[in-house]
Amino acid sequence: MPNASARPKHGGRRTRRRRREDPARNELVSSSLESAQQCLFSQDYGPAFVHYLLVLNLAPEFKDFARESFRFTLFKWAEELDSAGRIQDLFGCYEQALELFPADEVILNSMGEHLFRMGFRDEAAGHFFKALKLKPDYPEARENFYRVANWLVERWHFLMLNDHGRNRKYQQAIQKAVRGGCTTVLDIGTGTGILGMCAKKAGAAEVYACELSKTMYELACEVVAANGMDGGIKILHMKSLEMEVPKDIPHRVSLVVTETVDAGLFGEGIIESLIHAWHHLLLPPQSAESASRDPSATGRVIPAGATVFAMAVECLEIRRHNKLCVSEVGGLSVATAEQLRSPVSCSTEPDDSMEPYTTERLSRLPGGYTALTEPLTVLHIDFNNVQELEGLSSRPVQRVRLPVVREGELDALALWFQLHLDEESSLSTGPHEDTCWEQAIYPEHTSKGFLLKGGDELIVEVSCRDAYLRLCSVAVLRAGREIGLGARPDPRDSSGFVPNPEAELCSALASLQTRRRPDVCVLECSEMALLNNSDYHRSFAATLSKLISQLKAESRILEDPAGVPTKEPFPVDPLYVLDVSEGFSLLSLIAASYGGVKAYSSVEKSKQQEALQRMAHANGVPEGSLAFWLNHSEDEQGVLQRPSREKLWSAIFLDCVETCGLVRQKLMEKASLARCLLEHGGRVFPYKMVVLGLLVESDTLLLESAVQGREATLDFNIAPFINQFTVPVHVFLDFSTLACRHLSKPVELFVLDLMDANANYDNREVQVQTTLSGRITAVPFWYDIHLDENIRVSTLAPNSHWKQAAVVLQRPLEVTAGEWVRLAVKLHNSSISIEVRRDG
Repeated sequence: MPNASARPKHGGRRTRRRRREDPARNELVSSSLESAQQCLFSQDYGPAFVHYLLVLNLAPEFKDFARESFRFTLFKWAEELDSAGRIQDLFGCYEQALELFPADEVILNSMGEHLFRMGFRDEAAGHFFKALKLKPDYPEARENFYRVANWLVERWHFLMLNDHGRNRKYQQAIQKAVRGGCTTVLDIGTGTGILGMCAKKAGAAEVYACELSKTMYELACEVVAANGMDGGIKILHMKSLEMEVPKDIPHRVSLVVTETVDAGLFGEGIIESLIHAWHHLLLPPQSAESASRDPSATGRVIPAGATVFAMAVECLEIRRHNKLCVSEVGGLSVATAEQLRSPVSCSTEPDDSMEPYTTERLSRLPGGYTALTEPLTVLHIDFNNVQELEGLSSRPVQRVRLPVVREGELDALALWFQLHLDEESSLSTGPHEDTCWEQAIYPEHTSKGFLLKGGDELIVEVSCRDAYLRLCSVAVLRAGREIGLGARPDPRDSSGFVPNPEAELCSALASLQTRRRPDVCVLECSEMALLNNSDYHRSFAATLSKLISQLKAESRILEDPAGVPTKEPFPVDPLYVLDVSEGFSLLSLIAASYGGVKAYSSVEKSKQQEALQRMAHANGVPEGSLAFWLNHSEDEQGVLQRPSREKLWSAIFLDCVETCGLVRQKLMEKASLARCLLEHGGRVFPYKMVVLGLLVESDTLLLESAVQGREATLDFNIAPFINQFTVPVHVFLDFSTLACRHLSKPVELFVLDLMDANANYDNREVQVQTTLSGRITAVPFWYDIHLDENIRVSTLAPNSHWKQAAVVLQRPLEVTAGEWVRLAVKLHNSSISIEVRRDG
């Protein structure tokens, strides 16, 4: 019952007291807003940003009115700070902006883009994710999130979690150890948390886990909580090397579980992590004296150890991505370019400027490979022996001999290993195994043209000086003689090779010095493959030659007073050509080789510029015909500018397709600007791109794109969380070796016209008839690049330096042969999306 003695309420709601007007504040806000607009008009973005900050802090009611102008000012000022290298100030401005507009998806997305470019991928992902939460249909944030997701959650996470056999073996080994007395567990590099959850499910009393990646740490916390284990597993966001007892965990543990291994076994730092764990986090290992002690009082590691295997291979795909395989490119000799090489090169001495190995799945390399030797054991390591781990880096270089069983050119050493989880169970990463693992590839640079013969023995040096396993081919034992690989004998000489001993010694010494040569110019593997793509350069040279001949002919036609055209051989101004390709490119050099052409290259690195200049000199390119545009341009963002105040470009070369198989970002914007900078009759190369694709059924693409169900992940609820990082487009695809069924013929999906803006569109519907029954799981796509009306190159060609891409369907579509389906193809900011549905 209401209190009857209470004072009666007023009949109406009390009015809020109006904010007292402050004339001085209003005057300051008004003048600052006017100053901001004036600064913005004069493109003085720094002061404009400060004025807007003052206005919006003093008068928040102006936020909606000034939001668009404030965003524009922020982004322009951020560009200036970025170009000036004032990174701290740049992020300070974004933090101030987000204090004013914490739920502005455009500002969040823009800050994420800057973070990603600076290498802060975890932080960038967080900003893109927040922007998508605020506006799920915001295409820029979605595309950025997909891009960063490929970095943060690499595709092997999905393959690994879909590998039921691998997961089951780890679970059984952990279960056996825990039930055998190892009741305190540390999971190093927990990822999704699956190994730690296996330990808890097996009955471990205490489970700890650590993860360095912020994204994976947050993901593991979500997964563990969703499986009801957040009270039983403590997850730490830190490196295991930084962990201490009792600061981070209360006491030493009896079991460490980890899979911090890469294709080269030691590349993720497992040796350093385990040495630290044995000294600071693990109980002492079991020994002969402690064999009778309680297992909970001793320490052990899963996996227990590994055996490493290697073999020599011949493989054209590896060769063309790592060393020069051609003698001429686009009509130019590249004999002076022998110093060009990939950044993957191994010697027994560590070199921070080079990677000791790359990784490939040998079974899926285009063109396949040939094993020249039988696999040979090159190393065995016991992870439960700390003395062996500590002595690994100080081991003397070991020489092993690989007997040659098949003749062929030595292109690389391939390495894989058997991971021993315990005494009974192991996992193999071998090339013939059905596994989620790739193999480590050590390309051979010093043996160009060297054919191994049956009966030879390849001498390989094995070392581990910097916690990387290093394999280096140094010599061949043939007919009792050791031949340094730099000697390059004629292997077809049936009489055997008998070198001069002094020359052999010099050659052997030279072959060992594979690093730190002052004339070595490093190109990315994809750039080496581009350099070796003869068909592409031949097609380009033919197209360019036609254009130059046409423009020169037109420039010599004069009008006499009567209006009759006549040809006169007189000096004319040079034709200006600009190559804005990403990375290393020979297109400008090919253009400069034509008389009367002034070609500009966008190559930035000094070593690469020197290599181009050497090739220009060797091919008789006139002095001054080749220049480097960014050396003349103050603003790197303004690459697409006029060659001079009075001149326009005769040709502009655009790099249209990324190596991964996607259209270059902002390609159409660049093409639009390039068209404005062309002289009459000038051309953008290429002038058109046609996107082609077909329908396929491929379980492989599904397994590499998302976790499929719960069975593979040991009935843990992981898929909904890791699948947040699923991206719809699978990149770096080798379509020629993809395990799939073709359910249709190739069809034209989209056309991008770089010379005629009016011919372009944003979306298109394509009807496709199926040729086989099955499940449509993906639409792989590639490009026909049209250099002119008659000459084109395909990114699907066998010698292409490009990979392919595929749109993977979230829900596969069952079809029957002869059925029609409709593809809705869209292009937004150079990103292609495809939806598949039944026709009608």
